[in-house]
Amino acid sequence: MTDQAGAARPETPDTADIPGKPTSASRTTLSHIMTHSDTNLLGTVHGGVIMKLVDDAAGAVAGRHSGGPAVTASMDEMAFLEPVRVGDLVHVKAQVNWTGRTSMEVGVRVLAERWNESAPPTQVGSAYLVFAAVDADGKPRRVPPVIPETDRDRRRYQEAQIRRTHRLARRRAIMELREKRAAEGFED
Repeated sequence: MTDQAGAARPETPDTADIPGKPTSASRTTLSHIMTHSDTNLLGTVHGGVIMKLVDDAAGAVAGRHSGGPAVTASMDEMAFLEPVRVGDLVHVKAQVNWTGRTSMEVGVRVLAERWNESAPPTQVGSAYLVFAAVDADGKPRRVPPVIPETDRDRRRYQEAQIRRTHRLARRRAIMELREKRAAEGFED
C-alpha cells in the first residue's frame, strides 16, 4: 500500500476498510456576482464576504470528500491579492489537498472577472482551511484518504503536509509557553 503522495505506507485496520477518493471526486467551484451589499467603506468587496464564500466552497468539498458533515477547524494563510469590485463575478475553486485520520486540508483559489467582459479571470485570493469530519453527535469520524491524480495534486499534498507540521509545532510551542508561564505564576 502507498500513501497519497506515492510513498510506501503499511496497511492498518484504520486505513484498510476506507477506500481512497481521487482529488477530482470532490473538487468544486462556487460562483457569485458581487453587489453593493457586499462592499466595505472603501467601495470594494468586504474581505469577510470573500472569506464566507471561501468557507462555503471548502465546506462543500470537505463534506463531499468525507461523505457527510465536516466542520471548519481552522483557516490559515488567507491571502487577499487584489481588490474585488461590485460587478465582479467571483469564482471560488476548492479541492482537498491532504487527509489525515479525521481531518482534511482544503485549498481554495479565488478568481474574479468582470460580469460583462470576456477577459480571463484574475486570481484575487487564496486560503487553506482544515476541516474535521463529524458524526451526528459531533464526534470526529474517519475520512477516506485523498488520492492525488496529477503532479500539481501531488505537490499540493506535499505542501499540505508541511503546513500540517508547522500547525502542530506552533500549537505545541504555544502550549509549552503557557505551561511555563503558569508554572512561573503568571495568569493569562
